Amino acid sequence: MSEFTLDAFNLKGKVALVTGASYGIGFAIASAYAKAGAQVVFNDINQELVDKGIAAYAEEGITAKGYVCDVTNEEAVNQLVATIEKDVGGIDILVNNAGIIKRIPMLEMSAADFRQVVDVDLNAPFIVAKAVIPGMIKKGHGKIINICSMMSELGRETVSAYAAAKGGLKMLTRNICSEFGEANIQCNGIGPGYIATPQTAPLRELQADGSRHPFDQFIISKTPAARWGTTEDLQGPAVFLASDASNFVNGHVLYVDGGILAYIGKQP
Repeated sequence: MSEFTLDAFNLKGKVALVTGASYGIGFAIASAYAKAGAQVVFNDINQELVDKGIAAYAEEGITAKGYVCDVTNEEAVNQLVATIEKDVGGIDILVNNAGIIKRIPMLEMSAADFRQVVDVDLNAPFIVAKAVIPGMIKKGHGKIINICSMMSELGRETVSAYAAAKGGLKMLTRNICSEFGEANIQCNGIGPGYIATPQTAPLRELQADGSRHPFDQFIISKTPAARWGTTEDLQGPAVFLASDASNFVNGHVLYVDGGILAYIGKQP
């Protein structure tokens, strides 16, 4: 047995593609990869977001390469992967982070809206994984990390499409593991809990009387850690699942949720 060292966690020489990583969770994960030694590449839906992302990485001292690509477009994704391979080399790590949510009650949601959420949150990870797996097989290794959700396990009002897509993504994760584990490809998921981001800031603002926002109260009461998560909370788990330290972890979803899924909640 070889002696364990912290080198198992370093990503030096690795190329990591994180989709939709101009900001938020994807940006935090990609930044952690860069600081662990990886060359980070990312995409977003338009040039404005890509430019903002490149500038944000530069502020962190990170040189990241950004590309415009719609991850629901299979032809565009295939071209993206070919371009990345030409520019920086074959992809060792893929994080399927790009996603959308539409909070619409089911009876008010159109089939077109439902399909759009499934297209971005489930079909796109399939398309991007399919594009990178042949290169990973050729290299003899690969790491695919799908950003799942607590909605991979739980339902909630107004998120029928999102929950259906994330539940499907959990099973796609397991199936990629099943189909490509023998090729030394590990496919796992991260299921973030409620994460404090600029998008969720209005839900955490104090009310006029100094009390917590009702949704903020709800989340705190349901979370054993008694706080929202931060994007930094996702960085360690993401590095672990991208590194050699997780070479025998496959088909697993790591929930980074402060304990919500383990907890029935306080008695009223």
